[in-house]
Amino acid sequence: MPCLSDHGPFICRFGDFELDGARFELRSAGERVHVEPQVLSLLLLLAENQERMVGKDEIIDRIWDGRIVSESAVAARIKAARKAIGDDGSAQRLIRTVHGRGFRFVGEAVVEPARHPAAPVRTDPFEAPGPSLSPSACDGRPSIAVLPFELLGEGGPHDVVGDALPAELIMDLARLHWLFVIARGSSFRFRGADADPVTAGGALGVRYCLTGTIERSRHALTVSVTLAETETGGVLWAESYRGELSELQELRSAVVDQVVASLADQITRNEVRLARGRPVSELDAWACFHLGLDHMYRFNQADNRQAAHLFEQALARDPWFARALGGLSFTHFQNAFLRHSDQPEAEAEQARLLAHRALEADRMEPFAHFNLGRSFWLEGKLDDSIDWFDRATALSPSFAQGIYNRGLVGTLAGRAEQADPDLALALELSPLDPLAYAMVSSRALTHVQFGDMDKAAGFGVRAALMPGAHKHIELIAALTSHLAGKREGAAAWLARAQARDPRLDAAAFFRSFPYAGTAARETIERGLRELGL
Repeated sequence: MPCLSDHGPFICRFGDFELDGARFELRSAGERVHVEPQVLSLLLLLAENQERMVGKDEIIDRIWDGRIVSESAVAARIKAARKAIGDDGSAQRLIRTVHGRGFRFVGEAVVEPARHPAAPVRTDPFEAPGPSLSPSACDGRPSIAVLPFELLGEGGPHDVVGDALPAELIMDLARLHWLFVIARGSSFRFRGADADPVTAGGALGVRYCLTGTIERSRHALTVSVTLAETETGGVLWAESYRGELSELQELRSAVVDQVVASLADQITRNEVRLARGRPVSELDAWACFHLGLDHMYRFNQADNRQAAHLFEQALARDPWFARALGGLSFTHFQNAFLRHSDQPEAEAEQARLLAHRALEADRMEPFAHFNLGRSFWLEGKLDDSIDWFDRATALSPSFAQGIYNRGLVGTLAGRAEQADPDLALALELSPLDPLAYAMVSSRALTHVQFGDMDKAAGFGVRAALMPGAHKHIELIAALTSHLAGKREGAAAWLARAQARDPRLDAAAFFRSFPYAGTAARETIERGLRELGL
């Protein structure tokens, strides 16, 4: 996808319009025109190459990083680009279609260097070549740079970890397609104590910066990491990891997995905060998506409806936004799972269709595979569901929600011995996850299969007390408390669950949790029956 460094700092003037490559904006009569970043990148690409036709393959390579996209996706971006500059497919006054080959900018335009600097002139050794980007200017995604870690204390063979660990983090973060990650060749130019997040962020044009230190003390190694917002230098999250030097490889792997999972959570939370502070008219597709996530994870009907509306707004701005399609699929799953709709089968079908559309939009997007796995779960096709969660976690090994869902569905299939480690790992990777209560509650169900009812009840009640817990979580707390012989607690949790939904019964539970015909299902059926369900 083209960034400003690809275009250079230029202004293209045609009619009342100005395309400003340095400020990454379109203006009409001097007023900024709201345009999706991907559409603006397309306009800049065409304007910069107005002397020739730009082929479809080149557009896909530049705008979609070479990912496989459909003809309709390209056509949608061209249509939006024309609309933004007052053109249309019939007139083709400014953007002409060369049938079967590509497109060409044919308007009478004047291209000249930008007169305003893209960033203050710097003379220090950390200056990056070319103009600076505004944070996430390339395509609207949140953006991050991982700097080489600073070595403290005693030197030795472990010194290589100062570069190796952040290099591994860059590789794994790059698997998160919703996050724009600066390549190692650029971010590793910033070394030493003077390479602060504000300096690096300004030069690299990123919103977030991850820094770290590695300190050796005798036979131990301590890795400390800090996530900062580059505009202010404010710290959003920090953590330390300690291990024996003899276990360096295991420590590296654990640190990478946990840092990637934590960054996914912390950056998403901050993106929601930033989006809340913007006028609705200025929200781009990514801001709408992140606000939608915030409502989606509240697991009630009103917020789920609002989440769907925000995902639809994101898709109106970008019809092939894979994560927004996945989010919309999730809301339909929730309608079926929690019976927010009188037509749960239709909701489940819509969840599946939208998950397929997300996969078509981006086959490398773990969230698309995740949502397809959830749709098969609702249909009771547990092996197919697990297979899709396997694909999601293969694409993103630190995807805590994918690992959790694989564990839960494995539990439904009667494979508690395999499922419980997945559930424990998911919570370890993302202890503040919006679905943390579900991870804990699922461990209550694995311990029912283990026959350890006291532990099952402990997990069940702990989950029901966590933020976000919904009626099914409270019912699991009632069930496991009953199976552990805690009748008073069971009655209290059952009353709370039924206060939320008076129709809640055993049939509703098994529609949402389609257990295979195992001994565990028989135990749960008996427990629910004894509770009067």
